[in-house]
Amino acid sequence: MTATSFATVLVDRFGRVATDLRISLTDRCSLRCTYCMPAEGLDWLAKTDRLSDDEVVRLAEVFVGLGVTSIRLTGGEPLVHPTLVPMVARLAALRPRPELSLTTNGVSLTRSAGDLVDAGLDRINVSLDTLERERFAQLTRRDRLPDVLAGIAAAAAAGMSPLKINTVLVRDSNLAEAPALLDWALRAGYQLRFIEHMPLDADHTWSRDGMVTAEEILELLTISYQLVPRGHDGHAPAEEFDVIDGPNRGSWATAPGRVGVIASVTRPFCRDCDRLRLTADGQLRTCLFARDETDLRAPLRDGASDAELGAVIATAVAGKQAGHGIGTPTFVQPDRTMSAIGG
Repeated sequence: MTATSFATVLVDRFGRVATDLRISLTDRCSLRCTYCMPAEGLDWLAKTDRLSDDEVVRLAEVFVGLGVTSIRLTGGEPLVHPTLVPMVARLAALRPRPELSLTTNGVSLTRSAGDLVDAGLDRINVSLDTLERERFAQLTRRDRLPDVLAGIAAAAAAGMSPLKINTVLVRDSNLAEAPALLDWALRAGYQLRFIEHMPLDADHTWSRDGMVTAEEILELLTISYQLVPRGHDGHAPAEEFDVIDGPNRGSWATAPGRVGVIASVTRPFCRDCDRLRLTADGQLRTCLFARDETDLRAPLRDGASDAELGAVIATAVAGKQAGHGIGTPTFVQPDRTMSAIGG
């Protein structure tokens, strides 16, 4: 019996249908971004605790049978996963075929961009918070900006489109660089998306008052650019804007350009959330900020059938919380960091 014969959709008690699955392949990362990981002292998962490639593909097949249409591979940093390219090829062979995307820091992307496209990768998001080399080293604790820029160029040359750039603005660091980042993206034809800093840091020092809000970002951008709201594209988290005018419009690769803002904290989109997350150690999370997880690794390794795994997944999704609750008196930051959950 297959998962498809058990159910055709994953629906929660609020009527939201889950169609988007984020799979974290590893908790390891080649950078140490200050807003995500501590400088030292974070223990990695043991190999026996992580899902094997066969286990990832098996669970992905069950999710696809339950109506998942989009799979995004994350980390940690997925490019450090040694069998990433064949993993993409195996996921691309699933039927019905899911859309496949990847979120990466781009450090080693030059070596694999073409192979990933050939294996079936459809889209890519690269995290980049600054174009200043010294600031990059301060934010990531690694001097790898030239490698990231080369990786982005390699992904574009390999035909990945749209190529999206994810940027987190940090007060007293890269905030003033937002217009320059947008100008760079518009010139190159990339889609820049600013993301509010979320309470998923390892040191648990995040504060609502200290984060840069979507309103601040837009106020800063509109000093130099004319933005026209496009709203949200379906269930996509970014609120998008056409950039119809700016200081260097004649040099843009496309006109009008586009910029997005993901305001997970100040303008939450929980009501339309269609996402699930599978951690590298096989735990299903129905919300990025959930404090409860559903163990899929144990029943998988105990020999559960597809239908049995599907039942566990469907039950977990049915109990999905209404929203993340950031800003409410009852909100408690998850114990896992973003690198351990998977973006």
